[in-house]
Amino acid sequence: MTLVALVNPNTAGATTAMMAAIARRTLRPEDGYEVRGVTVAAGPPMLVDEEDLRASVPRVLDAADRLLAGPDGTRVAALVVGAFGDPAAEELRARLRVPVVGLAEAAMREAGADGRRFGIATTTPGLAAAIDARAARLGWSAQYTGLRLTPGDPRRLAAAPDEMTERLAEAVRACVRDDGADAVIIGGGPLGEAAEALRDRFPVPVLGPVPAAAREAARLTS
Repeated sequence: MTLVALVNPNTAGATTAMMAAIARRTLRPEDGYEVRGVTVAAGPPMLVDEEDLRASVPRVLDAADRLLAGPDGTRVAALVVGAFGDPAAEELRARLRVPVVGLAEAAMREAGADGRRFGIATTTPGLAAAIDARAARLGWSAQYTGLRLTPGDPRRLAAAPDEMTERLAEAVRACVRDDGADAVIIGGGPLGEAAEALRDRFPVPVLGPVPAAAREAARLTS
């Protein structure tokens, strides 16, 4: 079995399980894959601002170290960082000999394929500048149409999944109608189920970052 580890940079075990379950729809056991969800040992249950994102970097590194030092460490074929800011992805890439995939970089690569213009819909205004900077750093500025945010506290929305999905639908609509996006990314690992629910509701592709990262991991380990 090809073991792909998905490290969740927040401490919500339910979020880890949800993202791993979504990844398994692409990295299927019957195709020879095993997806292992790993939760960091400390930190907030949701990353909502740049301070949270920065603080998660050493925690992600520690979680990866613990995983690789364990009995299955030598079996890990790829590692996915399960947050849209890709915390510690570049540091891990410099330290590890296996492929490292960030959610944002994988989703942007898919969204921007064939010259498509893409926007991002998400719930975390405190991460807006970091997401914009990530798009620029990865070289997507010319195709990136910008970020559309849901109103209200992202933690409250996370506790009301149906409302969150509808608020994200409004943000997707704005990306397409007002910004001219040809594809829209739902910007956040914890938004994975909402991304699945919105995938077929619009005339343009609506991409979840977890499936995009899973497809990238499959490509890199094939």
